[in-house]
Amino acid sequence: MSFEKIVRKIWILPLLMVMSCDLEIEPTDSIILDGISGIADVSSSVADLYNSLNGQIGDQANLFALNEVTTDELLVPTRGTDWGDNGIWRQLHDHTWSSEHNHILTVWSQFNQNVFRATQILDERSVETSEGELPVLKAEAQFIRAFSMWIILDLFGVAPFREVDEGPNILPRVMSRTEAMEFVLSDIRAALPNLPVRGPGAANNRVNRAAANLLLAKVLINAHIYDGSGTPSPANMQAVIEAVNSIESDGFSLEAGFFELFEASVDNETIWFLETNTGNRMWNGLHYNQAPEIAGGGWNGFSTLAEFYDLFEGDPNTNVVGSGQEERRGFVPTIGLPLAEVNGGTDRETDGVLDGFADGSEVGFGFLIGQQFDVTGTPLNDRPGDPLIFTRDYPSLSGSNERNGIRMIKYNPRFVTNGNGVNHEIVFRFSDAHLLRAEARMRIGQDPTADVNALRSIRNASELATVTEQDLIDERGRELYMEHWRRNDLIRFGRYTRNWEFKNEAAINNPDRELFPIPRSSLINNPNLQQNPGY
Repeated sequence: MSFEKIVRKIWILPLLMVMSCDLEIEPTDSIILDGISGIADVSSSVADLYNSLNGQIGDQANLFALNEVTTDELLVPTRGTDWGDNGIWRQLHDHTWSSEHNHILTVWSQFNQNVFRATQILDERSVETSEGELPVLKAEAQFIRAFSMWIILDLFGVAPFREVDEGPNILPRVMSRTEAMEFVLSDIRAALPNLPVRGPGAANNRVNRAAANLLLAKVLINAHIYDGSGTPSPANMQAVIEAVNSIESDGFSLEAGFFELFEASVDNETIWFLETNTGNRMWNGLHYNQAPEIAGGGWNGFSTLAEFYDLFEGDPNTNVVGSGQEERRGFVPTIGLPLAEVNGGTDRETDGVLDGFADGSEVGFGFLIGQQFDVTGTPLNDRPGDPLIFTRDYPSLSGSNERNGIRMIKYNPRFVTNGNGVNHEIVFRFSDAHLLRAEARMRIGQDPTADVNALRSIRNASELATVTEQDLIDERGRELYMEHWRRNDLIRFGRYTRNWEFKNEAAINNPDRELFPIPRSSLINNPNLQQNPGY
């Protein structure tokens, strides 16, 4: 039978949609007939993988929640009847989650599915109408498989894997954390030669060589966590340095103008971004009465701990302009910006309600604390009529009001129209790589102070006389907040299990919480899986 006839005669096994470990085969592009598997249109299948990542990375729940809300950086307190959601947000922040937590189950399912779908694309029987593009497309699929498996091994400590020819009667094998790390490293190194070499540009919504080098650096910087040795290998640290040097040679560099990096425009730092809407990053912390001219207000959920806010230079009790703050802490505007004074009145910012002010310009950047104002400079109130003053403190995780908690924002509403965020969320950027190189140098006995101060100088922060491990993890927090990296960084620096406000006492100094539990349904379906300790 010709391959073309096989393509036309698609047989999908219904049992595969419920098979163990959520390694499902999607009916849209799978070819399964008498043991033959492959992808008929690699280009479309790779595009589908990117589309899946758009939703998975851009979501405010699931992966973002596991990486950020489980840390000292973000919490979602229940405010009256708002944000209760059966306790799922509180459980993440206080580390009382279980194997049935929905965000944990969803991440396990999503990224294991990515791995299987990428494996189908990499099958030698997969074809592409434009044969010259096949090596690049398969390299992209190999990168996405590595990225997705890395997320699974980082969060769960194991990685189930199914070959494309294995039917539903064969249970996926389970790789240990070390085995999965080696698999991921092999994928990255195999993809690197065929990925395009690109510097900064609008085409970096698709992965390039620099993205693969940054993923390589991220895996190697954490290798001593994954292999259980507890001690960074000098060879791995040198490889991190070389990977970042390669990224730099591709044209990426630190760039001034911190919050401008999060607009949908080309800059020297953005290595890889996804075309996912940034609405979740804008609205989930803003109050209902903020920026009503754009989207009818925010969702009033996400906020941060005062101890995280206090990592930044400046007056701890206010963040209006002139409070002695460093650039990355941002500021709270006391009035909006007249449109005519904003970039000459160009369409970079708009005035949809024709009040003379740039829509959303009353919303600050970075950390919002204290009294908030509308676009005309009038102090805002909350819904009960109290002054909308965002406070440093909370009475509890379950008994907060609309005003409790400092809010954080990087993707600002003033650069969108009709309430829609821009389709441009950063996944990898150079300042992350720059700090990883500084860390690698520190871990082999070199002084990282000059590297850290190079970044701090660009961010208008005071230089440090020396840089300790604590200084370096704090610097990563200041630079990379709300970008998916806080949990991974805290674990690597041995700070994830320390005490912070509202953490459950049983979770303090409990290393079992450094991994999430394997979902109970997957344990039942695949006896090769074993539950992580402590669950």
